[in-house]
This record gives sequence, C-alpha cells and structure tokens, in this order.
Amino acid sequence: MKRAALVLSCAMSSVLLMPAAHALDGITVQIGESSESTTTYRLGAQFEFGRTLWQSDSGGVRLDGYWDAGVTRWSSLDATSLSLTPMFRLSFGTSDGGITPFVEGGIGASYFTETDLDDQDLGSKFQFEDRLGVGLRFNNGSEVGARYYHYSNAGIKKPNNGIDMAALYYRVSF
Repeated sequence: MKRAALVLSCAMSSVLLMPAAHALDGITVQIGESSESTTTYRLGAQFEFGRTLWQSDSGGVRLDGYWDAGVTRWSSLDATSLSLTPMFRLSFGTSDGGITPFVEGGIGASYFTETDLDDQDLGSKFQFEDRLGVGLRFNNGSEVGARYYHYSNAGIKKPNNGIDMAALYYRVSF
C-alpha cells in the first residue's frame, strides 16, 4: 500500500511541473467498450506541453505532447476512474495541409472507485493507464480518433487482472 501511495504521489506531483498559468487547450468526449463488455463514457481535459519536442528537417514529422486529465464512467460496472496521463504525439504532415494524421501514446496514473469490476479483480484502486491512439487533426483544431487503454497495477498488489478499453473520441481545441 505504501508503494502504491508513493507511485501515485509521484505521478500526481508531476502536475505541479506544469506552468501555473497554463490554460486549458482542449476537451474530449469519448465513448468506448471495455474488455468486460461494458460501455464507457469519458470526459477529458488537455493541457499542451507548449513546445515541440522534436521535428524532422522537412518539418513534416513532429513530436509534441500534452497532459490529459480525465474521468471515465464504466456504466454497467458501477465504477468511475480518474486519470492523469502525459501523452506524446507524432504528427505527420504540416498544419497548413488541412488534415494531419497522428499516432500517440502515454503511461499515466489512474484511480478507480471500485476494485472488483465484474470478472476482473484489479487488486487496488490505483492503476497505471497505458494508452495508444491514432487520429486526425483538422485545420480548425478539432480531432477525431480511436484509442486503446490498458489498466493494471503492475503487480503492486495481487490480484492484478487489469482491464482494457477501446474507444472513439472527438476533441475540440481552444
């Protein structure tokens, strides 16, 4: 338990590394399906890193990122999860091209209100959130995409059945 609290504290403390004046950059709405065949609903808030981490010489490929804070409702499992995940995005194409495809991924921390989710026993309320996604960003800043999530406590506490989710989302940027 102490180990889980330490890991969660470190993950949540990283929020303090974001500039205090950093404004909300986007909101996502998402609908998905879990590995336990339950519908999930997620609302997220994104905070851009504010700088490009890497760019190809031609400028056509770019690595940047954002913090994503979200709340997910696992409908028939009667559970809710809160998450904070740093996301890294590799974009292909220039922003003036109209539509920019991208791939993204990140590993963050999440807190579940329940540990027994149907046939899955998460073992602890603290879970790591592993996320992979693909999408399209439009020149007006909105996005559509698909994501795969895996939640697991990484063996911090037994059992560690974990749970997965696949989802479609829409993002509006500010």
